[in-house]
Amino acid sequence: MNSPKISTKPPSGMRDFLPAELARRHHVIEVIRRVYGSHGFVPLETPAIENLSTLLGKYGEEGDQLLYRLLERRDALKEALAKIGPPSEAWQSPQQAQAALADEGLRYDLTVPLARVVAQYELPKYFKRYQIQPVWRADRPGKGRFREFYQCDVDITGTQSLIAEAEVCAAVSVVLHALGFTDFKIRLNHRQLLRSMMHAAGIDLSHEAAALIAVDKLDKIDQGGVRAELAERGISSEAANKLMEMILFAQVDSIFPGIKALSPGIKSQLQTVRRQLEDPAGQAAIGELEQLVELLHATPAGPHVTLSLDLARGLGYYTGAIFEIAVPGLAGSLGGGGRYDDLVGMFGKKQVPAVGFSLGLERILVVMEERGMFPELTGGAEVLLCWMGVPQPAVLTVAHQLRAQGLRVEVFPEEAKLGKQLQYADTPGVKAPLAAILGETELAAGEVTLKHLGSGEQVKVAIAAAGPAARGLLGG
Repeated sequence: MNSPKISTKPPSGMRDFLPAELARRHHVIEVIRRVYGSHGFVPLETPAIENLSTLLGKYGEEGDQLLYRLLERRDALKEALAKIGPPSEAWQSPQQAQAALADEGLRYDLTVPLARVVAQYELPKYFKRYQIQPVWRADRPGKGRFREFYQCDVDITGTQSLIAEAEVCAAVSVVLHALGFTDFKIRLNHRQLLRSMMHAAGIDLSHEAAALIAVDKLDKIDQGGVRAELAERGISSEAANKLMEMILFAQVDSIFPGIKALSPGIKSQLQTVRRQLEDPAGQAAIGELEQLVELLHATPAGPHVTLSLDLARGLGYYTGAIFEIAVPGLAGSLGGGGRYDDLVGMFGKKQVPAVGFSLGLERILVVMEERGMFPELTGGAEVLLCWMGVPQPAVLTVAHQLRAQGLRVEVFPEEAKLGKQLQYADTPGVKAPLAAILGETELAAGEVTLKHLGSGEQVKVAIAAAGPAARGLLGG
């Protein structure tokens, strides 16, 4: 009997990373680590699996639906199935079934795990951490959008000072500049300002979360789509129209402007909004944004800042300033973040203010690939050790002598004609620029012949001096 054919493709929204792509990923991650470290952030890692009690209720209605839940195991699964019973009325409630069958889930983002860590451990009062790890969301895959993807976060906990917002925005700006981006915008808004605008538009507090989710889609489904979604969520057309008028009336940057100092425009926009709001909370939010813009213009982020009153950031835990990175030609953002002063308090008795910014590695890679922004990257072997007529132990000894001199060396694994070995060095996925040729004559003399496979230049050197000689042939 023939066994069924097994697909070799990874699950939808997941990917294999081959060496060339990993070299690009490692390049971007190394830049991010270096810049974040230079800003005083320290590294942190958390488990891929979190308790569902940690994750649920932190991301809003849609976020909870995108959580990957892990099925109970062994005896716990049997007990859970026994409680639910046969497929009957109990199975007609997905929420109850999920609660009974799963108590853990895959990490959805890096912010909630950070809040749990801050509540769990004694950390510095002003804890500055960066974290670069994968997260998982049961979302619909699309361009630059996957179910498993890396986030690159910087966060500062323990202070309400707007210097923290300025620091995380500055760190992200320096990263993007270091990667070669010049035309990005940092879209800026404030959650409390949005709430005040909703209040002024006549939207009831009970519809606030639904309205935020709808407004956050303005760049994807346009004004008509947002109005339709607001109506579906029980918000009157009068209130929806008034909210959209307030959001759009002050917008002056719907098209990407040239990079320039934007603070005069932002101040004018904020004054326009200020005149439409009466409640103190909204006025205070405008004051914070004015102060933050002033701080940002003392950093590399300043020339990129723009006010975007339609920015909502759909996650439920934001409490203050929110921000997002936009670049021309990309639907969605390269990253985003904001202030979340209440999240840590959900895990313990004390409230700990916090602010953070998250870059999406996958989308950065997509844009850099499309724009041809990657430098020439080499991550494989620099030298292929070719050998003929010498004992295999001697081959390995010489290989390790070359590696000890800082060379990346691959050993051709089988005895073969020199031409075949040199041909292999030029195959895709190998592309070693140098060959180190070891024959009986070279071995007896304690030498190796180095051959540049591009120019054909070659030189015979002592094995102990092969490192500097190879660097010379490689041009460095």
